[in-house]
Amino acid sequence: MPFTVLIPARMSSSRLPGKPLADIAGLPMVVRVARRAQQSTAARCVVAADDARIVDACLQHGVQALLTRNDHPSGSDRLAEACEQLGLDGNDAVVNVQGDEPLIEPALIDAVAHLLSARPEASMGTAAHPIASPADYRNPNVVKVVCDAKGLASYFSRAPIPFSRDHADEAWWETAAATAGHAGFAPLRHIGIYSYRAGFLREFPRLSPAPTEAMEQLEQLRALWHGHRIAVHLTPDAPGAGVDTPEDLQRVRALLAA
Repeated sequence: MPFTVLIPARMSSSRLPGKPLADIAGLPMVVRVARRAQQSTAARCVVAADDARIVDACLQHGVQALLTRNDHPSGSDRLAEACEQLGLDGNDAVVNVQGDEPLIEPALIDAVAHLLSARPEASMGTAAHPIASPADYRNPNVVKVVCDAKGLASYFSRAPIPFSRDHADEAWWETAAATAGHAGFAPLRHIGIYSYRAGFLREFPRLSPAPTEAMEQLEQLRALWHGHRIAVHLTPDAPGAGVDTPEDLQRVRALLAA
């Protein structure tokens, strides 16, 4: 199933202003993300930016980019406009790769894209991996997902789910971690990459926000609230580090320099 990678890029960031253009080993970060995505089997990779400076930087490095409105409330809204600009058919597959993931694995992009053809009942695809430590399990900044027997997401939360009522201790954690290969048993960390059909992506911003979405501040809960299914690709390993803060940026720069 051919697919397009769309990379939303927003110039303003409270923790790292100008993040898409931050230099990483001689290239703007958004260009590094695009070049990783180009190593997947995507038919094309397009940056959807809110600022002409991002578009110019991409074009200077041979990356396709388009300018979207700068008042979109979310990345999904920005990608919906990008679908319109690109004239994508409703059944065309799109993968949303975040613009601050310069270490993303091309194979992960492919796996999430192919969920749409493998799971026709799903409107979206995403990914998760077993959580490696009790601290991450309890950390509200680490989003968890619980899947059903078919590998479809039941719920996403910042809370520690699934919660073992009788064994919420280190011993239980060690047991869960030891059996991480059994899908649905080990706690799973959600990875923020999504695939959609273009028709659903255009519809998504028009869906009313879900109460659970407002409480958890997790946009994907809107899809579940309205009855859409999300297929989850399970990968054994955590993805490469994303960039949210100046400290993250320095860490990624060091990794690539090495």
